Amino acid sequence: MKLSVITVSLNAGDKLLKTVESAAAQTFQDYELIIQDGGSLDGSLEALSDWLAVNEEMAARTRIFQEKDAGIYDGMNRGAAKAQGEYLYFLNCGDVFHEPNVLQEFAAGMEAAGATSKTAGTNQGLADAAQEAKGIFYGNVYDTLRASVVQSNPRMDAFGCYRNVPCHQACVYHRSLFQERGYSLQYRVRADYEHFLWCFLKKQVPAVFIPVTLADYEGGGFSETKENRRRSAAEHRRITALYMTKKQRFCYRAVLVLTLQPLRTALAENEMTGRFYQSVKRVLYHRG
Repeated sequence: MKLSVITVSLNAGDKLLKTVESAAAQTFQDYELIIQDGGSLDGSLEALSDWLAVNEEMAARTRIFQEKDAGIYDGMNRGAAKAQGEYLYFLNCGDVFHEPNVLQEFAAGMEAAGATSKTAGTNQGLADAAQEAKGIFYGNVYDTLRASVVQSNPRMDAFGCYRNVPCHQACVYHRSLFQERGYSLQYRVRADYEHFLWCFLKKQVPAVFIPVTLADYEGGGFSETKENRRRSAAEHRRITALYMTKKQRFCYRAVLVLTLQPLRTALAENEMTGRFYQSVKRVLYHRG
């Protein structure tokens, strides 16, 4: 099959069924859904099983696994290890697909993207190059907390990797990238960031932007607490030191300071200004 959608859960309540229902509504049919549960005791799996019992088509494409894990990234690795699709997509409990046709549009974009691939060193279309190089396709996400589409950088490079990369809800990975090495469990909040840098900067696989908003991101979760924001900054320093030179990091930090990154971050995360900021960013990306 083309795609494995992987959802990690633990006592997710109604959020698990909400996420599964959004997958069931997709017009795209060439996918499986893997539920990797860490040992829920809140009845969420039972509620899902009851729902699947009367939704036979979805039941046929859904596989549920329940086993203790060492946290969300371990759960994601366990789900990836069971996946049968050519590509993997991680959709958290509480997050939903943006619209019923987004997977269909994204799959079409994977086939039709037409720029030249410099990363793969070929004159083929970038999508073809990424498929041959077993790479990454990524789009946008919708931040429900701030009611705005978070625009991903359409031209990924080392500086783009330093600033930030698309969150995992925006990324579709070739399965081989997780067969070779999953998320590193030494990182509590930035393992998906580190894995993206490993794929793009070390493995040098192409990362291809598809202009589709894939998911509505719930926001306000584990990684956004005050304590984990500090941990995120510390992990960012550790990870970028692994993949970038001191000169690169110094130059990139200087650019961010000069371009008022703290102010821009505040604008992006504010409920009143987030939508306007993202619209300006979208315009600037497409002019670049």
